[in-house]
Amino acid sequence: MIQKIISFFQRYPHWPLLLYWPLYGAIFELLEWFVEPPSYHVMYCWLDDHIPFAEIFIIPYLYWFLALIGIHVYTFFKEPLVFRKLMYFVMFSQTIALLMFIVYPSVQHLRPEVMPRDNIFTDMVAYIYHIDTNTNVCPSLHVVGGVAVWFASLHCKQFQTTGWRTFFLISTVLICISTVFLKQHSLVDIPAALVICAIGYPLAFGKRAERRMRRRRPSVKSA
Repeated sequence: MIQKIISFFQRYPHWPLLLYWPLYGAIFELLEWFVEPPSYHVMYCWLDDHIPFAEIFIIPYLYWFLALIGIHVYTFFKEPLVFRKLMYFVMFSQTIALLMFIVYPSVQHLRPEVMPRDNIFTDMVAYIYHIDTNTNVCPSLHVVGGVAVWFASLHCKQFQTTGWRTFFLISTVLICISTVFLKQHSLVDIPAALVICAIGYPLAFGKRAERRMRRRRPSVKSA
C-alpha cells in the first residue's frame, strides 16, 4: 500500500499544486462566516433591475461544479502541463479574489424575498441561498472558475475540435450569466472577474509561462 502511494506521487509529481484548494477553501470560509467587516460595499447597477429572476439558470450554475472538478481530474491524469497552467491560473485569480474580499468587502441585496414560482428549480435556488451568503460577491468566483475551465479546454489536445470548443464557450457564457439571472451577483461582478482572468491568462497560459514550466519539468508533455 505504501509502495503504491509512493509510486503515485512519483508518477504525478504535480500533485502538490492541489494543496492550494484546501488552503483557499479554509480562508474563504473564514471570510464568509467568521469575519465581519465594519462595512460592506453594496454591489449594484441599474441594469440589475432589468434582469429577471430565472430559476432555469440553476442548471448551468450547478454545472460549474462538475466542470471545474472535471477539468482538474482530466488534466491531472491526462495532460499534466495543462493542469499546471490551470492551477497557476487558479492560484493567481482566486488569491486576488480573496484579497479583494479583504480590502473591499462586498455584498448584494438582489435575491427575491419570496420565490416567484414553486418548482424543483426554485427549490434548488432556495437551497443555494441557504448555504451561500450574499457577501464576498465581487469579483464573481463562478465567473473566474468558469473562465478557468474554458482557458484550460483551449489547451487540451482532446478538446481541439469545433464541437468541443463551441461547447466550452457556450457553457462558460451560460455559467457567467447564470450568476445574474439567479440574483447571486450584480452585473458589475462579472467584468470585475473578467479583468482578473484577462490578467491571469498570459501569466499562467502564455508562452513564457509554458517555457518556464518545461524547464522545471522537461518530462511533462505539452497540450
